Amino acid sequence: MNIYIDADGCAVKNEIYKVAGRYKIKVFVVANKYLNIPIDPFIEMCVASSGFDAADDWIADRVVAHDIVVTSDILLAERCVKKKARVLGATGHEFTEDNIGSAVANRELMQNLRYMGEVRGGPAPMDKKSRSQFLSKLDQIIQSILNKK
Repeated sequence: MNIYIDADGCAVKNEIYKVAGRYKIKVFVVANKYLNIPIDPFIEMCVASSGFDAADDWIADRVVAHDIVVTSDILLAERCVKKKARVLGATGHEFTEDNIGSAVANRELMQNLRYMGEVRGGPAPMDKKSRSQFLSKLDQIIQSILNKK
């Protein structure tokens, strides 16, 4: 089991490092540019090319069943769910085969509303409750995968 972080804009990297460290799980921090990461043999910085969706492609090409992907990118989440990976958003929401279709549809709707000027702004900033939900769900997913092995 590996954890892949879609790191550009990920607000919970430090939380992932802590949980992964407890379980000694390899973490791949994937971004289009170098980011500072802790010095740890279980954490690896992976710089994808600067092309559009290069980091997403890097993750989607490598992820396999029982890996965990942390992303807020719905289209990357969809690609990884299809490969039987467990996918977790930064707020602790897990994307599954049952809910990814509606998440993609909602993304398209919101994109169209933003284009028409009906919706402005982005997601709310991370708060303690969201971080706590994320940590709890990440731990639950890891336990679930370990119990299946």
